[in-house]
Amino acid sequence: MKPNHAPASRIHVAVRQFAASRPAAFALLFLTAVITFCLLAPWLTDYDPVKISLRSLNRPPNAEHWLGTDNGGRDVLSRLLYGGRTTLWISLCVSAMTAGAGTAIGVLAGYFGRTADSLLMRAADVVLSFPFLIIVIVVKSIYPDGGIPSLIWTAGLLGWGGFARIIRAKTLAVKEYEYILAARSLGAGPLRILTRHLLPGLSGLLILNLMWTFAAMIGVEASLSFLGFGVPAGQPSWGNMMADALSPEVIRDRWWLWLPASLLITGVILSIHLISEGIKKAFLVQEKY
Repeated sequence: MKPNHAPASRIHVAVRQFAASRPAAFALLFLTAVITFCLLAPWLTDYDPVKISLRSLNRPPNAEHWLGTDNGGRDVLSRLLYGGRTTLWISLCVSAMTAGAGTAIGVLAGYFGRTADSLLMRAADVVLSFPFLIIVIVVKSIYPDGGIPSLIWTAGLLGWGGFARIIRAKTLAVKEYEYILAARSLGAGPLRILTRHLLPGLSGLLILNLMWTFAAMIGVEASLSFLGFGVPAGQPSWGNMMADALSPEVIRDRWWLWLPASLLITGVILSIHLISEGIKKAFLVQEKY
């Protein structure tokens, strides 16, 4: 049966169901804590994350440097907090670009159909045909001075195809729900239906896919920076910290250079997926009723 209750009431019920999921709620608290600590980095540490200190090279964790120092004498905890800001900001920007473009294109294609659907989905097919990581590496190689903005724009422009297809498929179903048909029969125009009725009905799927994209981009940033094609080497990020693990000696003898960053990447991605599962149960299961 298609849902005929108001989208706003569905959202309130979904929030209560999400809060009742302990793994999802704990994951949300963990992710919130990580983001908060990264945002408060200037007030939590006095060490400059990029300033080299030749007197403090490769020191293990101690009372002065809680997570030790790296091969440039820089405080690892400071780089971890500031690096989190960089990694999370890149992931958030790319996710927002992907979600914005993918949602707009998917909703328009699914709602209007016919020629608009055909043209927009062929554009999505073209975008999906590009090898994502290879194109990003090529762009970064051609424009090595592009820095973080070039990484964000390249990843954002190449990442919306899958998002658009998922939103289109859901739009095809939601536009046949009773409250959408009722609004159309009462004379509501396409703009009002899209903004006041259809998009709220897609809210669960939108949030879910946004979270998945956010998690994926954290892994993409870490992978590209590890390979030397992501964040510039002089700027801290979790991926750049993982790049220190290229040496077997570092992996074996100086675990504090790479293990904290790898644990944070794993923990954040895992928490996002747990939150996504909570969102899936809270928002999408309601459609059965």
